[in-house]
Amino acid sequence: MKAIVKTKESKGFEWKDVVEPNITKPDQVKIKTLKSSVCGTDYHIYKWDEWSQSQVRIPHINGHEVLAEIVEVGDQVKGFKVGEVIACETHIYCSTCYQCRTGNAHVCENMSILGVHQDGIWAEFQVVPQNILWKLDGIEHRYAAIMEPLGNAIHTLSYSEVRGRHVLIIGAGPIGIMAAYVAYISGAATVTVSEVNQYRIDMLSKFDININIINPIKINLESEIMKITDSHGIDVMCEMSGNDKALRQGLNIMTSAGDVNILALYPKSMIELPINDLVFKNLKFQFVTGRKLFDTWSVASQWLKQGRLTSKNLNNILTHVFKAEDFEDVFKIMEENKCGKIVLDFTYLNKKN
Repeated sequence: MKAIVKTKESKGFEWKDVVEPNITKPDQVKIKTLKSSVCGTDYHIYKWDEWSQSQVRIPHINGHEVLAEIVEVGDQVKGFKVGEVIACETHIYCSTCYQCRTGNAHVCENMSILGVHQDGIWAEFQVVPQNILWKLDGIEHRYAAIMEPLGNAIHTLSYSEVRGRHVLIIGAGPIGIMAAYVAYISGAATVTVSEVNQYRIDMLSKFDININIINPIKINLESEIMKITDSHGIDVMCEMSGNDKALRQGLNIMTSAGDVNILALYPKSMIELPINDLVFKNLKFQFVTGRKLFDTWSVASQWLKQGRLTSKNLNNILTHVFKAEDFEDVFKIMEENKCGKIVLDFTYLNKKN
């Protein structure tokens, strides 16, 4: 089968013929990849940065955000059948450790991440455990590949009471944009997004929601926030940029006893923060990873089914579609920061077969 493979400890991937996987355990399911959206994690692995070097072992099939069709099921698989179209959770969890048994499977003690610690779904076929599958009943299939990152946005905001509060999203990448959308439909008093990239500002401005968009290079963020919030400051900040300067800037405009929810990863593990000021402000910090299994999947599904998240707005996030073998063009656009969510299409490979 064809696959996008990391073959060398350097920048780039290759389009290769690899051995098609087979089910080896009774709880496994074989899936046929239809479409996959490209994540920032994929970009890290493509560039082969410090983080990816510490996580990925070569050779490696990349990718994890997926719309797929079930083509085979193991003997012990229940509730799923051949022909069903599904999405996949990225975090492969054991179901038996302390974290899994106490409602925190997203930080399983034996966690393996699809497309990072084990081969991913940028291939014609892949074999995955049943417990990471999510049915798409009543959901438009074109949105399936963004279910996983949408869950990131929902999870990040879920740690705070948003209703009637002033929310700041730092960074308008696809997840940041989704977070602004989630905050808005969750009843925030005001939603403000801080972003310096004009392409993303233009993309966000097309959304049919009432939010404030500020480029902190051109406009004084602190002054503008004080106008928007009647000098109150920000109650809930979601940091999605991975820029430590932007984080510190946001902390300056937090109201006392506010919430700081951080999903972003930073180029360096150690960053400087004004700790004493944060202590006296009594800020609550929440560091976020992944999605709450499967709470956020359920919320995302219901919002999509009931039209709380509309096609008009979601279509603005999905900016490009490429054939899988044209993945190099994807990363060129990502390097230019001129894209929203990019989708790789594998369906034409299925037709060839």
